[in-house]
Amino acid sequence: MTAAPGRRSSTFTRLLRHGFTDASAAERLLDSAELAPLRDDPVLLDALGATADPDLALLGLVRLLEAQPEPGARRELLDTLISSKPLRDRLLGVLGASTALADHLVRHPDDWQALVMYEAHDLHPGVEEFEAGLAEATDPVSLRVAYRRCLLSIAARDVCGTTGVAESAAELADLATATLRAALGLAGAAAPEDAALCRLAVVAMGKCGGHELNYVSDVDVIFVGEAAEGADETKAVRAATRLASHMMRICSETTVEGSIWPVDANLRPEGRNGPLVRTLSSHLAYYQRWAKTWEFQALLKARPVAGDLDLGAEYVAAVQPLVWKAAERENFVPDVQKMRRRVVENIPVAEVDRQLKLGPGGLRDVEFAVQLLQLVHGRTDTSLRSGTTLDALKALATGGYVGRADAAQLDEAYRFLRSMEHRIQLFRLRRTHLVPEDEAELRRIGRSLGLRTDPVAELLREWKRHATVVRRLHEKLFYRPLLDAVAQLATGEARLSAEAARERMVALGYADPASALRHLEALASGVTRKAAIQRTLLPVLLGWFADSADPDAGLLNFRKVSDALGKTPWYLRLLRDEGAAAQNLARVLSAGRLAPDLLMRAPEAVALLGDGDGGGLEPRSRAHLEQEILAAVNRADGAAQAVTAARGVRRRELFRTAAADIVGSYGTEEQPVEADPGALVDRVGGAVSDLTAATLAGTLRAVVRDGWGDSLPTRFAIIGMGRFGGHELGYGSDADVLFVHEPRDGVDEREASQAANKVVSEMRRLLQIPSADPPLLIDADLRPEGKSGPLVRTLTSYAAYYRRWALTWESHALLRAEPVAGDEDLGRRFIELIDPLRFPADGLADEAVREIRRLKARMESERLPRGADPKLHAKLGPGGLSDVEWTVQLLQLRHGAAEPGLRTTRTRQALAAARTAGLITDEDAATLDEAWVLATRVRNAVMLVRGRAADTFPTEPRELAAVGRYLGYGPGHAGDMLDAYRRTARRARSVVDELFYGVTER
Repeated sequence: MTAAPGRRSSTFTRLLRHGFTDASAAERLLDSAELAPLRDDPVLLDALGATADPDLALLGLVRLLEAQPEPGARRELLDTLISSKPLRDRLLGVLGASTALADHLVRHPDDWQALVMYEAHDLHPGVEEFEAGLAEATDPVSLRVAYRRCLLSIAARDVCGTTGVAESAAELADLATATLRAALGLAGAAAPEDAALCRLAVVAMGKCGGHELNYVSDVDVIFVGEAAEGADETKAVRAATRLASHMMRICSETTVEGSIWPVDANLRPEGRNGPLVRTLSSHLAYYQRWAKTWEFQALLKARPVAGDLDLGAEYVAAVQPLVWKAAERENFVPDVQKMRRRVVENIPVAEVDRQLKLGPGGLRDVEFAVQLLQLVHGRTDTSLRSGTTLDALKALATGGYVGRADAAQLDEAYRFLRSMEHRIQLFRLRRTHLVPEDEAELRRIGRSLGLRTDPVAELLREWKRHATVVRRLHEKLFYRPLLDAVAQLATGEARLSAEAARERMVALGYADPASALRHLEALASGVTRKAAIQRTLLPVLLGWFADSADPDAGLLNFRKVSDALGKTPWYLRLLRDEGAAAQNLARVLSAGRLAPDLLMRAPEAVALLGDGDGGGLEPRSRAHLEQEILAAVNRADGAAQAVTAARGVRRRELFRTAAADIVGSYGTEEQPVEADPGALVDRVGGAVSDLTAATLAGTLRAVVRDGWGDSLPTRFAIIGMGRFGGHELGYGSDADVLFVHEPRDGVDEREASQAANKVVSEMRRLLQIPSADPPLLIDADLRPEGKSGPLVRTLTSYAAYYRRWALTWESHALLRAEPVAGDEDLGRRFIELIDPLRFPADGLADEAVREIRRLKARMESERLPRGADPKLHAKLGPGGLSDVEWTVQLLQLRHGAAEPGLRTTRTRQALAAARTAGLITDEDAATLDEAWVLATRVRNAVMLVRGRAADTFPTEPRELAAVGRYLGYGPGHAGDMLDAYRRTARRARSVVDELFYGVTER
């Protein structure tokens, strides 16, 4: 087969084409005397090319032929190899995938004949067949040889695709079972007196117990011992311990034939520190009193495999009830989650990205998620009680506990990752879960999995794809907070009967159990997938509703949403699969009237509560809102339709803001309570103010387009005032504004004024038309001359008025002025006009200060509602919003010209600037800020709870309790909330007296 110098032989080219990487070495091997009879046989080359590593397979074949004891045996092997395709595929497949099994065949050259048989029973052997294969073993060495011979047949079926990864894992577990029995038999034969004293059961745990073992893995076991009839228990346990120890050594110790695998008994009670063998009663005493959460999770896979199988069955029957009560233990789900995180944290940094088992998106992610779901839901659904991961996953999908698509993706990913793990371990029969870095090894693994075009790139791509899928689904399943709540329910409530539901609702404090029960029956009855999912969710939701001040309202609102959206597939998926969505919905539906009312008008907004692409609960920017509203206005047919669309966006965004506020105030398992109340206040104020500005911009566009086309005869701007200009609007706030216009060139001022007034009139009308969307009231009473003055003025008219007639209160009101819609240039020039008024260069004269103080005192006495408790009035009471704002604004009027930081419309920013400028101490600034934030939150809470604005705490007990929950006070602590408000307000009033009223003594 020697080629001419400088030319490649045709065989060399064929070898490359068949997947050989070292064609020169392959040519030399094919030229060897052992392969002489097959030198030109294309069947051999094709068969080698089909293996995971043709070079390795060819080398192994030559070694096996060399090891044959005489020429006749070599001819028999070659003849059978060519004539029997099953043998050819099996033998070469193993030789191309495992150097360790090739070494075994070289040491035991007759064992290739174990691969010749291709009978039906040979395709799927079980424990009985493997026991027969090990029957002739008389010592640890011969047991290892027999074990490897059986392993050879499993690997051959695996690499040829005769069995799938799940079947191979089950066969490996069955072989381990047979091996444990054989090893225990050897130990008993060596010490018959010990065997006579005791009954010893070997209970498989972990992957062996779950019927899903790897090629090379510790075999986890627990030993249970009892005295034989008439024997002393203490002596019997000692004898059982000696037998168990000997059995472990038989399997674990290294001999001339290597070892089989380590037998690990560390899952036993007390682990390494506990006795190796315990009686059944001792096991039970431990589990009932001392066992940790992870020990019950481990027992899920317990299966008797060797020794006294009746005793093993008694053990499993005794511990199973404890396993299925484990989810009722306090902190069960957090314990399991911490254990998972600890496993990940202990992986060396250099190995994290290569860890197939323990790394993110690895096998353990799937196994932990499935086991957690089993332990939580398997209490009441016995179909979930399988120790095998893929079987349990299938049962979870069938029962509706996991989405069918998610289960299918997890199944596919798990099978792929286990296949990779098998191929990695099979190569050298070493216990490892690390993906190799060597390209030749990656190529072999890829080819063994059927990836032939570009094995390395395809393998890495598929691995990362499946790991990403597992990580995404694992986070959704394993960490979803639904499980924690379900796990804390009493047994029997994961699927509610009518009586259990009634008892549960009474215990949870539902005010009208009869009505609540009717809602439950409507939600949970029937055999539809919707009903099945809701039956799973209802026990959790009932608990979350009960955590609120109005459980009845929460359940009623959930029924309304479900009736509206229950037939929508995405809604059910959202609640089941997005842990945050279900709890967010429960919080929103039971926190008061405002958010549910907004949601009921367009229930599809529930999608905002999830973690997906619906935008979530993060507020949208003013630019984003304005773009959406203007686009809707441009598509609309007429101003009325356009403003209806704008109000629809406003309603949706008010719901988004309210929901985010509620979730941030109540907290969830995934998202703790917002630590900074000021951040919540700023978020609400900014979001509602931006939304109001965008709504006004869209309404202005709609009115102008409907009446005048593209251009109004006059430039027109809207100036935000009060809380609107200060970005501090609440849910029920009116929009305080000024309207300013400027006639375009060549337009008569009267015509321009009529057009501007018509715009304002039409905007106010359209924004207040009764509809499903909340109205937006426009208040222009802060304009020059108040209600007596013209609604709209030109910029020139404003300039003339402010120059001649401006009063102190008007300069004060202008501190909050900020353009919010309309002509930007006109708005900017209006601000330039008023800046000297609100930030006078010489500060305020003493008379102006006295005038402001008189106005404040008169407002406190005249505007406070009759009968209201001043100390609990969030706006006008001592230490309330008015006190803090007027104090800060007085500092702005006095020092704004000299301190640029004070030139802001926002209260908290101005207060911070005053502190930075040394105009107020840090302590006083913190006191005022705390009071202002608390008073603002009280007003927001009252609006969320009652659905209408108010400035004082509600008197109805349930509403007062709901305000308390929003502010962080648990049930029964409404009095503490009121006391805390009074204290905060009293401290703030003391600062106001000094800084605003000039009182020197506190």
